[in-house]
Amino acid sequence: MTLARPFPSLVRRLIIASLAMFAMLLGAFSAASVARAQGKSPVLEKFLPEVPAGDLVSGADGYGAIREDQPVAPVLKDGERVGWAFVTSDFVGTTGYSGKPIHTMVAVDEDATVMGVRLVKHSEPIVLIGIPDSKIKAMAADYVGLDLLAEAESGGTSHELNIISGATVTVMVIDDSIVRSGLKVARALGLGGLEPVKAPTGPRYELNPEAQAAPDWFTLEGDGTLKRLSLDVGQVNAAFEEMDDPRAAERPIEEPPETTFIEMQVALVSAPPVGRALLGEAEHENLRSWLNEGDHAIMVAGRGMYSFKGSGYVRGGIFDRIVLIQDDISVRFRDRMHRRLGDIAAEGAPEYRETDLFKIPADTGFDPAKPFRLQLLVQRDVAAIERVFTTFELSYRLPGKYLREVPRPGAEPAPAGSAQAKADQDEKAAQSALWKRIWRDKTPEVIGVAAMLLVLTAAFFFQTFLTRSERLTFWFRMSFLTVTLVFLGWYANAQLSVVNLMALFGALTSDFSWQAFLLDPLTFILWFSVAAALIFWGRGAYCGWLCPFGALQELTNQIARYFKVPQWTLPWGLHERLWPLKYMIFLGLFGVSLASIEQAEALAEVEPFKTAIILKFIRAWPFVAYAAALLIAGLFVERFFCRYLCPLGAALAIPARLRMFDWLKRYRECGNPCQTCAHECPVQAIHPTGEINPNECINCMHCQVLYQSKEKCPVVIKKLKRRANASQGAATLERSLSNHPNLKETQNV
Repeated sequence: MTLARPFPSLVRRLIIASLAMFAMLLGAFSAASVARAQGKSPVLEKFLPEVPAGDLVSGADGYGAIREDQPVAPVLKDGERVGWAFVTSDFVGTTGYSGKPIHTMVAVDEDATVMGVRLVKHSEPIVLIGIPDSKIKAMAADYVGLDLLAEAESGGTSHELNIISGATVTVMVIDDSIVRSGLKVARALGLGGLEPVKAPTGPRYELNPEAQAAPDWFTLEGDGTLKRLSLDVGQVNAAFEEMDDPRAAERPIEEPPETTFIEMQVALVSAPPVGRALLGEAEHENLRSWLNEGDHAIMVAGRGMYSFKGSGYVRGGIFDRIVLIQDDISVRFRDRMHRRLGDIAAEGAPEYRETDLFKIPADTGFDPAKPFRLQLLVQRDVAAIERVFTTFELSYRLPGKYLREVPRPGAEPAPAGSAQAKADQDEKAAQSALWKRIWRDKTPEVIGVAAMLLVLTAAFFFQTFLTRSERLTFWFRMSFLTVTLVFLGWYANAQLSVVNLMALFGALTSDFSWQAFLLDPLTFILWFSVAAALIFWGRGAYCGWLCPFGALQELTNQIARYFKVPQWTLPWGLHERLWPLKYMIFLGLFGVSLASIEQAEALAEVEPFKTAIILKFIRAWPFVAYAAALLIAGLFVERFFCRYLCPLGAALAIPARLRMFDWLKRYRECGNPCQTCAHECPVQAIHPTGEINPNECINCMHCQVLYQSKEKCPVVIKKLKRRANASQGAATLERSLSNHPNLKETQNV
């Protein structure tokens, strides 16, 4: 290990220019930061100019100024206000499968009726797997005419949910965001006579941990601790027959009408006596350690023909068949909010096919003392790839014996500004609680990534010992890359992207917050490790060992080599002119991101990572064909994409020369005259003159294997021959002395 050479003057000038550019961009983005600080809606401000008023509301010809107190803008027709426009993501959470908000612009009139809906921005993978974006937009437009007064009375369930097969969760998120944000706007503006939710008066109740629950199932059902929803085949068939779609009645369930379709039991097990009675003491303690302060949990048990869990949680981490509703609150459960439960502890509990616990996070505003309902979505196939849906509800209210009255604090006037300060504090606390919960839920994956990083770090520090054996180095590398592809890539979806860098830059130039980056534990850990590795080893630690798509390329190339697929080595002159392409691509994406991060994200599809790793090739054929073409090219030219096209590799290579040490050992003879390492480098990162280009090196350690090879390295072979000759000469002299004692005596004298 030696200290790295001082950077050339060109690199120094590049760093100075980059710092100057950063300073200018920081000033350019300051306007956005000021707007946020003043409380205006960056979402509504962004999309209002992009959606003509006439496209949102028929006959409208413009918008008024955005209100100061609410992120809403008047919709104008002939200069008169006919309604109010807003974006759902300004009022409620709208995160879908993609993990990004679904932005929907909505207009409501003075009678609290929806008069226009326009889906303006989303990143949902539904469009990528064959569902036209136009179909989703048409679904959103069907909400025109929705009566928010009726929704307020029913808790948001008075309308029929028009679900598109294959996009269940996305549609449910859009539906939830339109209804809940519409109610918030209507109440805030007093539309249709709706009034803001008043602060509760009278007694306040909380869970009583000292209460006692019956130990047997029969009594728990009788006193309301458990609530049941029972549906037979006849009831379900009748419900589908009443639908407007005649196809639903044409495919009835063939089993006898009295056959149990589903029997579902629900209980609020975060109430301590209920949890102890149904879960047992040990499992109840596990539940308490799983829940954070303010969290609650329900137990859902089911049996029969129909599963309340469905398959959405397997495909995308969301349970798409059940939703918890309380007043204007709706909670959809994700995989990290779920735990399987074994046997039920209550005496006489029947056998259930599915028994699960679902967490209700504190930041949802759920009140355990108030009634709620669990809505069950039932589906029926009506065509090869089309389904219709209907819903059933199970109402639940925790019996009063599990509650106790507590005094309500006196309502004293709050100091000016304290409400906003408290809201900000609550929001920060909720965000902090959220990322901490996510990290706890991802504990096995975090441990796995940490173990991988520990093993890789040890391999780098002790590479001299590892690379003594070419066979050991090869199988260690193949094993590690397999774990990277299968565990880090296909299982954990921890594939870094140039989009992450653009998002980081955007955050640094606006209102940076660690919270947003902590929401993805594995990505956060990987980026932190990449930053540390750049100081020691350059970009090769990630590109050569931790990139799932890079691992996929190398593993498929090794399979191709096994089947004798010819390997092409590009002429050095051509190779040297091709590798700058990835830097041009990165700079192009970065430049576009300064104007439009959304456009840059779309162009970042030059990275096949989403297709090959995140979506596992389940995508529209052009994307799959592109990724397959790159992999096929990699069968002949190892790591073709990494060498010439990868913008992420280019971004990481730029600071590669800032590393502190040169870990890769070289001889003076390397490059002059010996070209063994240069010829065998899998990515042609070694110049014919012998030096290793840190911008292209992936730290595969093959050159270090050759550095110690007794069969391939001329320097090592020469040393061994010299030692052998010296040893042979010494042995010959010793034999001569032993055969001629007089000579030996003379030597001693």
